Amino acid sequence: MTSGVAALWSHRNSLRILVRRDLAVKYQQSVLGYLWSLIEPLGMGAIYWFVFGVLYSRDTGRHLGEAAGSYPLFLITGIFAWMWTSSALSEATNALTGQSRLITTMNVPRQVFPIGRVTGRFAEYAAGLPILIAIAVIYAVHGRIHPGWSLLSLPLAVAVQAVLLIGLALLLSAWNVLMRDVERFMRLIIRVLFYATPIIYPLSLVQESGLPGWLKMAYELNPLVGIFQLHHAIWYPDEFPGARLLATTVVGSLLVLAAGWWSFRRLEPAVLKEL
Repeated sequence: MTSGVAALWSHRNSLRILVRRDLAVKYQQSVLGYLWSLIEPLGMGAIYWFVFGVLYSRDTGRHLGEAAGSYPLFLITGIFAWMWTSSALSEATNALTGQSRLITTMNVPRQVFPIGRVTGRFAEYAAGLPILIAIAVIYAVHGRIHPGWSLLSLPLAVAVQAVLLIGLALLLSAWNVLMRDVERFMRLIIRVLFYATPIIYPLSLVQESGLPGWLKMAYELNPLVGIFQLHHAIWYPDEFPGARLLATTVVGSLLVLAAGWWSFRRLEPAVLKEL
């Protein structure tokens, strides 16, 4: 793995070129261009705010605590991070099957292609950060939130999420070449993960529910739970994950990365033969 990382670093310029190409191709025939990376999560946030912040505001506010007065910020923070997750997983799954000609002709580490999809979607997430910060400033001025040291949760959340997504991208892209059902299966998994992760609702809603203890423990084994708690903790310090959840998230993400890298290297000969 160390030699693979070194080889990947030596071809970082190729990675940058692939990311720029993917972004250019994705938006070249779009009038609004990169604005779509902002419009979609903002539109989703408006819908969920109407449902849970207006229609069910009483039930929602009871579990949100200090976030009740700034629920739109809570929503947008989670949805922006989720768009990075869902888009990266969807596009990384077919990163090899959709670029077979490049893969068989370019002399670069093949990991560049799925990692490039994750990096490209991160660029879209980063483009939305100014909007997120502007919304947070408005709530901070009105005293609805009080950000401080918790702002340091952002780089930690991004780093752990990147580790997890790269591991999953390597794993899914390789297996999808050999079993095309993986791409269809991931469409269902992504939908399930959206509601099985505290994105539009607080983690306390699950912890205080009547679910069996073993099911709550299984729920927190999902690394995305701790990652999205870190994202929410940027503005709401009380949402910062506890030591056990944070350790589970970091260790789980690292294990996924190791498993993804190992699987990719083991399957690479069969993948190249199939392509």
